[in-house]
Amino acid sequence: MTERTASAKLKHYFLLFRQAVAGSEQDYTVGSIRRAVILLAIPMILEMVMESVFAVVDIYFVGKLGNGAVSTVAFTESILSIVYSIAMGFSMAATALVARRVGEKNFKEAAHSGMQILLFSFFVSMVMSVVGVSFAGQILHFMGASDRTIAENIRYTQIMYGGNLVIMLLFIINGIFRGAGDASIAMRALWISNICNIILCPLLINGLGPIPALGIKGAAIATTVGRGMGVLYQLYRLFIRQGLLNFYLAQLKPQKDLLLHIISLGSTGAVQFLVSSGSWIFLARLMAAFHEGAVAGYQIGIRLLIFFLLPAWGMSNAAATLTGQNLGAGHPERAEKSVWITAGYVTIFMLAVSLFFFLFGEPVVNFMNSDPVARRYAIQTLRIVSLSYVFFGVEMVMMNAFNGAGDTRTPTLVYFVGYWLFQIPLAWFLSHRYIRAPLGIFIAIVISQFVSAALSYYLFKRGGWKRVKV
Repeated sequence: MTERTASAKLKHYFLLFRQAVAGSEQDYTVGSIRRAVILLAIPMILEMVMESVFAVVDIYFVGKLGNGAVSTVAFTESILSIVYSIAMGFSMAATALVARRVGEKNFKEAAHSGMQILLFSFFVSMVMSVVGVSFAGQILHFMGASDRTIAENIRYTQIMYGGNLVIMLLFIINGIFRGAGDASIAMRALWISNICNIILCPLLINGLGPIPALGIKGAAIATTVGRGMGVLYQLYRLFIRQGLLNFYLAQLKPQKDLLLHIISLGSTGAVQFLVSSGSWIFLARLMAAFHEGAVAGYQIGIRLLIFFLLPAWGMSNAAATLTGQNLGAGHPERAEKSVWITAGYVTIFMLAVSLFFFLFGEPVVNFMNSDPVARRYAIQTLRIVSLSYVFFGVEMVMMNAFNGAGDTRTPTLVYFVGYWLFQIPLAWFLSHRYIRAPLGIFIAIVISQFVSAALSYYLFKRGGWKRVKV
């Protein structure tokens, strides 16, 4: 009887996994909450795993070009996080608006909202492309890159900034699909992007046959083209093979009231992520005061941390969809319960990751880089920063719940307090005045994450997010 029960449970979870990956139209405002979390979380986790692999693949192959190339990637990604912040802000706006309208069963307006967000993001992206390409050298200089590093690697930065449209579209369209409850499409878009990047990255960096070796410039081209292929798949699913929502080009006609509402919601979300990412830019600038090996090691360590952090972010995204749809359906208590269940799963995962880095961090770093100085700082980054992983997990779930409810101001407050009032001043003091080493930055990250997690938990318990109108 026990064996039969175990076999039945295993079969049940396998079928659930297959259903989640295949994707289907689901009503997440009724039925089992745990089942809803699993159906949403599995494709979202796999989606973020692909985004994680993107980062690790790039740093692995670029790492073979030397610490100067790795530093260029670090500096570029730090400022490019502004683009990610804007994309994520409007992606959260897309998820919140679409999820709320889907919960209300207003599918026509859900699709219309998504298309208006795409219209606005296109124009924002064009402005950022011009600025990024024109001032790439000044940006790298501001971040602390040497004149030699800038001269050798500026093309990487220009290509990444010039192609930021694919980053914007990839994030925002995936936000639309997540709001509609079909996370499997977002997952497949990242799969396509990542497979293309894995193939193109070594090919364009090192060259093969008639294909010349492009070095670090090849890494930028591979990443941009890979993401572009993912966007083409998204557009195919938007306009040709449609599902729950019907999209058509006429929805791109500007509608003033809706655009103003989107700009208000999305810009607050963008500021939220800018406040968060801005602190990481500042940390990268603090690291630049140390030698190139420390910068390279820090970048490798952060990329590996993100590799495991993004799947947890994907899992926590389930809280955004469930919160938005259940609030739209008039079920705030069900929305809250969804968040607590998601938080429990994320906490377990983060504990496992922290243990993994303590046991296997060193061999993983040794595989990624051969420079002994970079290795030492990468291992130190992993082991110390991973101590804050549980706090990261709690914060992520609460932030996604707020965003899913359309309350983008509360996460902005949390990030400002945790990162700008605690992390940045503490990191500067510890690394440049007290410890006088990168170790001070790592310790500051752990402390600030505890503060952010505690504050987000308190504000979520207060329940103001349940009364937000979107």
